[in-house]
Amino acid sequence: MTLLQAAKQNEDQAILQLIDLYKDDIMKISQYIYMPQEDAISTIVLEFMEVIRENNDTYETD
Repeated sequence: MTLLQAAKQNEDQAILQLIDLYKDDIMKISQYIYMPQEDAISTIVLEFMEVIRENNDTYETD
């Protein structure tokens, strides 16, 4: 099972690993959102988790 598949099955550890993997990108993007940085990071992470949990396998490769 891939990390993405595990995250889609709501495995907390897999979701945390994916967030950690993209942490630097999340921090960079948060600098361009006009709100307090902590709020921007929370918003980005929430959206990221929603995308992960979608049942859309369009972007998944074998």
